[in-house]
Amino acid sequence: MDLSLGIAIGLLAAGLLHAQEPLVDEASDAQRGQAELQARIDEADDETRELLRELRRVEDETRRLEGYNLALAPRLAEREATLDRREAALDGLEDTRVALPALNRGLLARLAQWVEQDLPFLVEERRARVASLDDETLPATERLERLLSAWRSELAYGRETDAWRGYLTGGDTRREVDFLRLGRVGLYYLTPDGRQGGVWRAGESRWKALEDDQRAEVRKGLRIARDQRAPELLELPVSSDLETDLGTDLGTRKAAEEISS
Repeated sequence: MDLSLGIAIGLLAAGLLHAQEPLVDEASDAQRGQAELQARIDEADDETRELLRELRRVEDETRRLEGYNLALAPRLAEREATLDRREAALDGLEDTRVALPALNRGLLARLAQWVEQDLPFLVEERRARVASLDDETLPATERLERLLSAWRSELAYGRETDAWRGYLTGGDTRREVDFLRLGRVGLYYLTPDGRQGGVWRAGESRWKALEDDQRAEVRKGLRIARDQRAPELLELPVSSDLETDLGTDLGTRKAAEEISS
């Protein structure tokens, strides 16, 4: 090969190499672009996976909340009903406050009437209790509470048997006797020597003398009331007629029944 031919071949090879340089650069750029695209795809895949995990977490939380709401619904309904009742009570509270003083006065008047028309036992004590309730300075609610307590005490007398020693006053005479009370059915007295005795007659507002056999029954009743004898049936006249029902009117009896219930 001559020199001129070698030079030509060299120039040709150099030309070819120079022509391939842009192709190599383009290939490199393409590879870099593909790498960047793949990186973005990978990044997008990571974000997608994270979003999917978050979506599943939210779905699980939603299901739990739905279950909790279903379980809570009955309690919420019950509380709503309670609130409705309290609202209704509050709405009527003002009316109750306005009516309370009149109610107290009515209860006190009936209680005083009850004591005065009832059998004459523990009269001073019971009158003093009624008088202590006639206090307008007391708050209406406190006064009502005391009135109801006094009514309950009065009603309890009707379920009790009692015996005590006291003084029987008649005109200018005053003598010591033993009293026997059988609820509100009968009130009796017997002198310590047992020779005299009586039964209170509510319809006549006086004591009526007892016969010998009746005084013997009172003596047995006194021992029973003092736990000195076993309970047994006593044959004694009653103090009140069924028509008068212990001397109380229908309004007083109705009030007593309402308080007792």
